[in-house]
Amino acid sequence: MKIALIGYGRMGQEIEKIALSRGHEIVLIIDVDNLEDFTSENLKEAEVAIAFTIPDSAVGVFKKCFDCGVPVISGTTGWLDQWEEVTNYCTQKGSAFFYASNFSMGVNLFFELNKKLARYMKPFNQYKASITEVHHTRKLDSPSGTAISIAEDLIGERGNYTGWVNELTDDEKKLGIVSVREGDVPGIHTIKYESDVDFIEITHSSKNRSGLAFGAVLAAEFTAGKTGILSMKDLLKFDE
Repeated sequence: MKIALIGYGRMGQEIEKIALSRGHEIVLIIDVDNLEDFTSENLKEAEVAIAFTIPDSAVGVFKKCFDCGVPVISGTTGWLDQWEEVTNYCTQKGSAFFYASNFSMGVNLFFELNKKLARYMKPFNQYKASITEVHHTRKLDSPSGTAISIAEDLIGERGNYTGWVNELTDDEKKLGIVSVREGDVPGIHTIKYESDVDFIEITHSSKNRSGLAFGAVLAAEFTAGKTGILSMKDLLKFDE
């Protein structure tokens, strides 16, 4: 499979290693130093594009790929207020878009555990839920896309919150998310249910970026030749 890498930071470099180890070819690498190479002619050499770019440029990158008939796999967060615009554009162009707030297999299992725990906790209003996420200091968005996914799933399943805020809160109708940026932490996400007498807590901790990169390459393999809007649920067959 011929892959275009859009974004060549630590994540892009890890994706390259794994893609090459699985027999794929990197036909285009785009980063801040060679934006002039991000042309339609170069893009059309690829069968898929894996895009981990900054939020401000994400939507433009996606649309240019769709214009060239190149499916996109992306884990970029911070642009989701334009979700309908991007997915509608993808559909109009007859392309494919595989989006995940987190490509780690473990995190996606954690998402499913979160939803099940939220259903179990629904009758027990004495437990107040909160989320903490810890990432490296270079992460631009806050809260993380993974934390937002966790929060939205929890809110949807438990049913007693009207939304989330990016801080701890005493508001019984709001779910608090605490964001911490320190060191070179790949990612730690904790869900906590606390009452006056005890608490229940589940945590996912990433040891490195390899799990994320491996998931992104699997997503590219899964997406090649397909059309439509795809996710980790489709790849991991959670709904079957």
